[in-house]
Amino acid sequence: MTNDTSVQEDQDNAKQRRARGEFVRGVSGFRRAIGDPDFPPEPGRYHLFVALNCPWCHRVTLARAVLGLQNSITMDVAFPNRTGDDDPDGPNLWEFAPDRVASLTGQTLPECTPETGTGEALRLAKEIYRREGSEEQSVPILYDKIARRIVNNESAEIIRMLDVHADALNGGTAEAKRVRLLPDDADLMKQIGALNDRIYVTINNGAYKAGFSSDQAIYGQAFEAYFETLNALETLLSDGRDYLTGETFTEADLRLFPTLYRHDPVYYVRMKLNGARILDHPYLWRWLCRVYAIEGVADAGSLVHCRQGYFGRSWNGVVPLGPFKPMPYPAAYSHPELAEPDVGKA
Repeated sequence: MTNDTSVQEDQDNAKQRRARGEFVRGVSGFRRAIGDPDFPPEPGRYHLFVALNCPWCHRVTLARAVLGLQNSITMDVAFPNRTGDDDPDGPNLWEFAPDRVASLTGQTLPECTPETGTGEALRLAKEIYRREGSEEQSVPILYDKIARRIVNNESAEIIRMLDVHADALNGGTAEAKRVRLLPDDADLMKQIGALNDRIYVTINNGAYKAGFSSDQAIYGQAFEAYFETLNALETLLSDGRDYLTGETFTEADLRLFPTLYRHDPVYYVRMKLNGARILDHPYLWRWLCRVYAIEGVADAGSLVHCRQGYFGRSWNGVVPLGPFKPMPYPAAYSHPELAEPDVGKA
């Protein structure tokens, strides 16, 4: 199992840290890989179980989209709110329930699906794990429909293996033209690794450290680290580069996007990250819009699911209707001009 801090959080003294009010993300238990002898990279063999409000799932749906794997890797989408206290299997479980009605819209959500990957029409993600003797319940899950086994449930590893095996998985994109999330260049790989590490610790996981902490000091540390990294990334992009490492979209961009996509309309309030908006960082805003414009990216996530999922789990379950200025999200992500060069400066 990897100790890479860009993949998983240090688990030392996790129980005591949680008792002090710190959010400590657990470790994913299924760490096999496409390319292992039992899991050959074959088209049509693999399936994803995801929730569109989950940023870790968003990484995986983004990779599936930008690598052109939508037609070769099937996918089921859970309802953004988990089960309640009245559920016979218990609360806080991911549920494949296309008939559930979202309180935000008063309607069912068209992206939600029944469970089709196992062939058993299971209701809960937890049931997929129980078939293999595990009590885990998280998404995303990468599943082998032929072997009828879970391959992996660590998003960082899933996106890497989809990239490595994209051609064999029959993404329908010519090898010479498709996006490569981790290019075969030692210097670039080193840059991506350093960015991944900082982005995971302070931004991806940092947002949860801030939003789910019950200790003011721990929250404050996470808050400061989050905005320090945003400012550093703003400076990095200020030299005119299109993406974090230069002119090419890479894994570092993919891993940053889900958190920043959620920041203004969700995390600013829900995760108490109200120091500034991404819109107040003009270079980051234009980067966000640039990534959003990549083919497949807009369809790989849903702010309706995000708002429903995050605020629907808050103490009263009420979902905010905004923001609607300077314009509603995600429509705003098609307008890089909303962030002028002097936005956010004194």
